[in-house]
Amino acid sequence: MPQGGCLCGDVRISYDGEPAMQATCHCADCRKITGSTYSTNVIIPGPAFSLVSGSPSQFKKTADSGKEITSHFCSKCGSTLWRDGASFGDAKVVKVGVMDDKSIVDAAKPAAELFSGGRINWVAKTEGAGQLDGMPPS
Repeated sequence: MPQGGCLCGDVRISYDGEPAMQATCHCADCRKITGSTYSTNVIIPGPAFSLVSGSPSQFKKTADSGKEITSHFCSKCGSTLWRDGASFGDAKVVKVGVMDDKSIVDAAKPAAELFSGGRINWVAKTEGAGQLDGMPPS
């Protein structure tokens, strides 16, 4: 069962099975919550996801889709661990960099790049990944 957590260790998560999808996202929100040029995510079906310990804080906003999205983060160290919302059904969009085992990150090569039009011009496309201008159809 893969496990991960925030930088300070207060919030811990895990999931069973394999991710439903791997994707990078180039939207402005993902740039801001990661402090980087994009986010790399594994999409975990809701029933397979577990909050192991801690009480993450939440930040809700209206996404580009017009639907509310919630970021779950550690109030102590600020690490965003996952996001969820109506666009994802019961799935959790886990920021793969919070996973403990580097092999989980290695295996998270994206099958899709979301909001690819927002890609920073010096960031290369991921070979073989689908290029979407927004979210995948639900």
